[in-house]
Amino acid sequence: MRINLAILVTVLLSSVGLRAQHKQLLYDFYEIPQSLMQNPGVKTPYKWHAGLPLLSGIGLQAGASGISVNDLFANDGIDFTTKVRERAINGLSPRDEFGGSGQIEVFSGGFRGKNRPNDYYSFGMYGEGYASVFWPRDLAILGFEGNANNLNRRFDLGDITLQGEAVNVFHFGVNRKVNNKLNLGLRAKLYSSVFEFKSTRNSGYFVTTQGQNNILANTIVADIELKTSGVQEALDILTDDNIAASEELPRWLLGRSFFGGNLGLGADFGFTYEFKQNFFVTGSLLDVGFIYHSNGLENYTLNGAATNEGIEIFLPEDLFNGSNDLWQELVDDLERLVPFETNQKSYLSLRPIKLNASVRYNWGERGQKTEDCYCGYSTVNTTDGFDYVNAVGGHLFMIQRPKGPQAAITAFYQRRLGSVLALKTTYTASKYSLTNLGLGLSLQAGPVNFYVLADNLLGYRNIAASHYASFQFGFNIISWNDN
Repeated sequence: MRINLAILVTVLLSSVGLRAQHKQLLYDFYEIPQSLMQNPGVKTPYKWHAGLPLLSGIGLQAGASGISVNDLFANDGIDFTTKVRERAINGLSPRDEFGGSGQIEVFSGGFRGKNRPNDYYSFGMYGEGYASVFWPRDLAILGFEGNANNLNRRFDLGDITLQGEAVNVFHFGVNRKVNNKLNLGLRAKLYSSVFEFKSTRNSGYFVTTQGQNNILANTIVADIELKTSGVQEALDILTDDNIAASEELPRWLLGRSFFGGNLGLGADFGFTYEFKQNFFVTGSLLDVGFIYHSNGLENYTLNGAATNEGIEIFLPEDLFNGSNDLWQELVDDLERLVPFETNQKSYLSLRPIKLNASVRYNWGERGQKTEDCYCGYSTVNTTDGFDYVNAVGGHLFMIQRPKGPQAAITAFYQRRLGSVLALKTTYTASKYSLTNLGLGLSLQAGPVNFYVLADNLLGYRNIAASHYASFQFGFNIISWNDN
């Protein structure tokens, strides 16, 4: 079991690099049907749309706050050990995070109700995965400096915070145009978890003090838990020499993705409201839900308290007593006082709730606007779908994280060039970067829609020095309301 745990920890830490949550370029960019996934109440100027299977939405995102690869490995003449001490060990805080995510849309589509033309229905399936680790500052200091020069300092075990998952999501949504000012949306989700690991609510400390029966006394008080679902099954496949992992692992992943793992339910809510002519306010609440983990479980706990002053030797008799196993007695004593245990208890995992809110001003309308009355989509002309040439606004994003909510704020400008091209530029400030410039493009060639969204463009000049990168693209077939 100790070996399995070591392998598990290695896999978890090495997986960091693929948490996609913030999609400010896609949000309210309603030329792109995937904007429905960020706000089910966004405007929907389509009769129907269909995403190209496996190509309608592919995205990758990675970030590291507080430090970059270049900070440690740049050829700047500074000793590597000095850089580690100053920039990592002493430079990072427990709120600094390393993580990333990936997402792929397997299929997606939508259509306008024949008998209810003010309702737009959308559906699909996508898979996503993420991993994140918060910097364990106190443990890093303990590992780097040791405890000899840190007497009476309590090293906080609560710094241990990591989590990640892979999940398949099936969804169905309804977007309703209530009137010419208000759109409302609701999306139901069914989650099929492939695997999950998390260790987030830990507590305890390690401290070294002056001993009474020996020079030093070490005290540990621990309440640590790592919950995993599906991880041990994957490790068993990868480490079993009698199994062809290249064949068995895809079958296992497919089975867990299609209701063979742990299931959950969730919902998204959203709206778009024109509170004044050409002024819009939007909002959405995403992934309000849970997954219940009841199979493929392997949970690890370290719970208890102990103080030891090392091995106490009585001279001269212990020197000549070959039957004494003092080291084993010490290990047994520590394991009894602070037991390391495993269990297969079921647990409920809440989804990371995300909040979006934006204000937007449009100007330079293309053609005549419809009257400010209740009229269905069947009587609205093509300019009702895209009632702007220029748009400017602000966007707030928040997500619930283990160490409290994280936020990002964005200023954006959008521009339409005829009926073929739409551009969106953004400036975003977040914990990862204060100089994040992004650019999104939506190209319409007949019924084919292609979009590409890229974040933190300045970081591409030197990827190793960048703290954040995000990229997304996809293809759709769209029939617009006037077609």
